[in-house]
Amino acid sequence: MIVVLAIIALVAALIVPNVIGRPDEARITVAKADMGTIAAALKLYRLDNGVYPTSAQGLAALVEQTAIPPLPGHFPAEGYLATVPADPWGRPYVYRSPVAPGGFELLSYGKDGRPGGEGVDADISSRQR
Repeated sequence: MIVVLAIIALVAALIVPNVIGRPDEARITVAKADMGTIAAALKLYRLDNGVYPTSAQGLAALVEQTAIPPLPGHFPAEGYLATVPADPWGRPYVYRSPVAPGGFELLSYGKDGRPGGEGVDADISSRQR
């Protein structure tokens, strides 16, 4: 019985460190997927209206027609997104537009919620490749 417990403890000591880091990696993957979805909606908005929503209009302009100029010439009844997702840590994505080149940038400030950082605290940007 002691030998079995020792083997289980040894296996747990080898596996647990690898499993503990996975939730943060999963959150980073979710943030990148969310940014892809939001970016696709932004591109549809631009196709319909010729411009991306401004930073002042924000991502809310994808859910409800904005009253902040420049007003969109076309806005579908169902909007471009049903809701604007929060990042995996529960904070809103940062949206900047116009940004050259490419028109816009989406950011999550990572686990710590502050600009900069390393590892899971690093910024996640739609401009990263």
